Amino acid sequence: MPIRIFIDQGHNPSGPNAGAEGNGLREQDVTYNVGIYLAELLNDDPRFTARTSRTTPTESLGTSNAGSLQQRVSMANSWPADYFVSIHCNSNTNPAINGSEVYVYQTYTQAYWLAQHILNSLVAQAGTRDNGVRLNPSLYVLRRTAMPAVLVELGYLSNTEDARKLRDDQPGFARGIYYGLLSYFGFRPV
Repeated sequence: MPIRIFIDQGHNPSGPNAGAEGNGLREQDVTYNVGIYLAELLNDDPRFTARTSRTTPTESLGTSNAGSLQQRVSMANSWPADYFVSIHCNSNTNPAINGSEVYVYQTYTQAYWLAQHILNSLVAQAGTRDNGVRLNPSLYVLRRTAMPAVLVELGYLSNTEDARKLRDDQPGFARGIYYGLLSYFGFRPV
């Protein structure tokens, strides 16, 4: 039976739970596209089956910030997914801050090991800086999912170099996450 991966493209296109913006990019557009590329890679691989939280670029989930997060978690839990990957872009008031990081609920768990693999492959594919796997037990999507869950911060929209990569190489970011999943499961690329 294929491994079920739920891909949550962080944030809504507008209204509640809209994402960060920087250097002419909107987080919700980047995460939507990277999620679709990732779903295509996974669904073309017979060892996986993937679903996305947003199926169109204009789809909004929930009527509030909390409701949006709740709906994403509920979709993954009711499927039920084997793994949950939430995709985000970061922002900082300091434009020099850059790189990729992956957040988990707890260290030394399956999610933690998965996060390590994803981050290594993401950095190798996209050429971003490795900011490490970080603990954040307060994140709703990590706390309330019934399966190992990771939250991937692809890069910083507020940093010109990261923003350029996020604009020009969305398939590369998706490949990075896909290769990280392959590496975690000990699979070879098909």
